[in-house]
Amino acid sequence: MFSLFVNVNKSFMTKRILPNSFYQNPDVLSVSTSLLGKVIVSKLHAHITSGIIVETEAYDGPLDKASHAYNNRRTDRTETMYSEGGVAYIYLCYGLHHLFNVVTGPKNVPQAVLIRAIEPLEGISIMLNRRKHKQVSYKLSSGPGVLSAALGITREWDGHLLTNPPIWIEDRGIKVMKKDIIASPRVGIDYAKEHRDLPWRFRIRNNPWVSKF
Repeated sequence: MFSLFVNVNKSFMTKRILPNSFYQNPDVLSVSTSLLGKVIVSKLHAHITSGIIVETEAYDGPLDKASHAYNNRRTDRTETMYSEGGVAYIYLCYGLHHLFNVVTGPKNVPQAVLIRAIEPLEGISIMLNRRKHKQVSYKLSSGPGVLSAALGITREWDGHLLTNPPIWIEDRGIKVMKKDIIASPRVGIDYAKEHRDLPWRFRIRNNPWVSKF
């Protein structure tokens, strides 16, 4: 149907929760590309939902004019970004959408990776119910706000350690080749001036679940 990965690889998948060391890599661009093909899982109210990460965006701390923590800005919202890599940074965008980010790098270096799109894997009927959709389409989880809604992720879990339930990320052996990763400018950051056009949005080539420009 809509899948590039699920029908081919599901029977071969092994499940390994990513360790803290994965996130503590100081190179946020490397983490952003390495997250492609990994599986984000939520277990809320005994319901498991998951999806393959197919699109990310990197935000490189105090030097990045697109980052919430540019110039070492510290507020109640951004304080989570100063945590040691491996926790969730979740914020409300336009008062409507919960956006899920992964904090990376060492403590007090505010880097993060925004998860922009996932390919649904498990609990699709639950995702449909959460999104009030009747049938599967790419709109189900193609975009940072809608994927959080599909997985049931809200600001309640801001600062949550990603090696534990109810939200974690797994390596299931899905390999994404470097030649299949497209780098392009990030979305919706015109305010970032010369940093607006940095090619720090990463997506899997030809995957229909990536968000639209």
